[in-house]
Amino acid sequence: MELQDKLHTDEPVDASQERYLTFLTDQQLFALPITEIVQIAQMQEIILMPDQSDYVKGVINLRGQIIPVIDVRLRFGKPEAAYTERTCIIITNVRNSDFGLIVDEVDEVVDIETEQISAPPKINAGASRVNDYLTGIARLKSADGQKERVALLLHAGKILGESEFAAP
Repeated sequence: MELQDKLHTDEPVDASQERYLTFLTDQQLFALPITEIVQIAQMQEIILMPDQSDYVKGVINLRGQIIPVIDVRLRFGKPEAAYTERTCIIITNVRNSDFGLIVDEVDEVVDIETEQISAPPKINAGASRVNDYLTGIARLKSADGQKERVALLLHAGKILGESEFAAP
């Protein structure tokens, strides 16, 4: 089954778990709830918008729909990197508006059980704003159960600040 198909499958999910899309940015694993994701799009021409935050890359025309896109790397204070053939745009819906998140690469769709999730640590508010976006930290087992990975669980709506939702 293709990754895109796994986003909106009718497979039953246990009430004690939730389905997430994992992705990599600057070699760090992040995850978004499938319920916040509309689709995954390949990189395409981005129309630059003047006078925006550095992480707001512009807009794309996705099948006639104009969608603003932000670079997750830049939003999280990581160094800018050239886009590759693995770079893609995760289209999410927040407050009834679609927007795109440019990520280094999409990883997989996983089911995460409640007991795999820890609350995000309380870190000095002045040190980093990434805690504003975190809903938890998940410990994921590899398919063979031998290796554990850590994924930072995000809330798409909190990645954007209030100013990005303001009408021009």
